[in-house]
Amino acid sequence: MEEVEVPLDFLCPISFQLMRDPVTVSTGITYDRESIERWLFSCKNYTCPVTKQPLLNKLTATTNDEDQDHLLLLTPNHTLRRLIQAWCTLNASYGIERIPTPKPPIDKLQVLKLLSEAKNHPNSQLKCLQNLKAIASQSERNKRCLEAAGTVQFLAFLVKNRSDSVAITEAAVDLLFLLVIKSSDAGLKKLVANDSSTDIVDSLVSVLKCGNYQSRANATVLLKSILDLADPIRIMSIGSELFKEVVSVLRDQISQQASKASLKLLMEICPWGRNRIKAVEGGVVSVLIEMLLDTPEKRVCELTLVVLDQLCSCAEGRAELLRHGAGIAVVSKKILRVSHVASDRAVRILSSVCRFSATSRVLQEMLQVGIVAKLCLVLQVESSLKTKEKAKEILKLHSRVWKSSKCIPSNLLSSYPSS
Repeated sequence: MEEVEVPLDFLCPISFQLMRDPVTVSTGITYDRESIERWLFSCKNYTCPVTKQPLLNKLTATTNDEDQDHLLLLTPNHTLRRLIQAWCTLNASYGIERIPTPKPPIDKLQVLKLLSEAKNHPNSQLKCLQNLKAIASQSERNKRCLEAAGTVQFLAFLVKNRSDSVAITEAAVDLLFLLVIKSSDAGLKKLVANDSSTDIVDSLVSVLKCGNYQSRANATVLLKSILDLADPIRIMSIGSELFKEVVSVLRDQISQQASKASLKLLMEICPWGRNRIKAVEGGVVSVLIEMLLDTPEKRVCELTLVVLDQLCSCAEGRAELLRHGAGIAVVSKKILRVSHVASDRAVRILSSVCRFSATSRVLQEMLQVGIVAKLCLVLQVESSLKTKEKAKEILKLHSRVWKSSKCIPSNLLSSYPSS
């Protein structure tokens, strides 16, 4: 087929693709709406890509009615759009499809009307939430418009009041995720404003328990983000139910995003108060060991070992690790196989066990599964100084039991540190 040359005026200066919805900014340059909105909202660039001149300061407004002003800065270029459509029609024989006339952008009044309908007519709530989600999915601009209209606060109200309809709660969580996590930090701050984080955390835990896979994954990410902003007193008062449901998310392997968010959540909250004990009682140690046995992706493996290290700093966590038949062996297996971070955390876990839980049975098991030999190897190969020092410390601590063992290969025995 003969190649068709596209007029330069029809190409977006950012992406060099055929414009589908040309809009002109305050500097007089015309762009495709989707491309310039991605530049402004996702990339947070508030200058004209071509002229480098700043676009009006109102572009940064996100928390009041001035939001509407920045949405009007993108002026539709109807003349250029008609020319592009005419060119597409003339070149239809080359397989070029005519671009459809774009729908007018959503405005705040339309969103407020949908929200009002959802508030005043409970029977139509689910349909309204589905419409709002469809609007939010179209562009970053629409997400900002929904946020400016108070959608985040309304969704938080629905989630906290735990509607009798599971479908409505799930839809509210999914849209909340789309606006808060996928859009701006301002939405997250609105979500936890007025000291309402207690209610929203408890409500999201109930979604973890009863929601579908997608809603549980979204609720996990929301929980992690909300607790990142919570004060230590709130974190220390977290109930045991949260740990049980996070364990369930990890065990079900809903998605890699949900698993990482769960591990990061545990990593942030376990050091506070009695949270390590609550986590152990909730079954976290066992599920972490099972995850390590499955040889997960590098980052997941690192996060898993970080959380396991935190839990092994308490007696209950070490007891659970030793109770699992593969606990000690799988931790050792990750040394020198994943990354410096993973090796360091694995050695720290073994250090906690050797210092505080080193019964004769445990010391013999560490010999039999090759841990002592692995620690000697750490001293010979390239690894971080911190890991080497910790390995040397462990070997010195129990040298009387281990140094004369036949389980250590002769080529590694020479690196065994002197007492």
